[in-house]
Amino acid sequence: MASKFNTVTQTSEAEYEIKKSRFIGVIMPCHSEDEALRQLGRLAQQHPNANHLAFAWRIRQPEGFLTERFHDAGEPSGTAGRPILAPLEGESLINVVVGVVRYFGGIKLGIGGLTRAYGTAAKESIAAAQVHPWVEMTQITLEIDYSQLQLLEYQLKLYHGKILDQQFTDKVTVTFSLPAEMADDIRQQFTPVNG
Repeated sequence: MASKFNTVTQTSEAEYEIKKSRFIGVIMPCHSEDEALRQLGRLAQQHPNANHLAFAWRIRQPEGFLTERFHDAGEPSGTAGRPILAPLEGESLINVVVGVVRYFGGIKLGIGGLTRAYGTAAKESIAAAQVHPWVEMTQITLEIDYSQLQLLEYQLKLYHGKILDQQFTDKVTVTFSLPAEMADDIRQQFTPVNG
């Protein structure tokens, strides 16, 4: 796939204040819409007295397509969710959700002011995050001899892979994830026991 994406692996936040209204932008990693909703639920619990929690997400589905969703959270249409989504698109970020919490300060900002404030809070949360290139991962299960396990562990460390599960019988059944572009290398090095 030609297009390059970016992502984050840790939650980051930034605060922005304008005319006594506080906007707290929080970028959170997520791999599914359910996970994004759980992340937003936790954010809402952390800010029970907030006036609004607008959000946007971009998530790459296992089939390869992107889903984007945004929500204005009661603000005038187009003033919150869309401005939060824009910097996610601009930075080619995927598998992230950005929530912007607003505490109303008593002074109305108007349509343009709201749009700028939500967009700025989202941009600042992204700027506070460690953004890095997204790598497509794949999952593989191999049945190998015990003698091959140490070599497999070594190769996975080199490729930034991760063992997800191991079952020990007369052989070792190992399930692991690693960058998809490295999958053929691993398959060639480790001939499955059952062909």
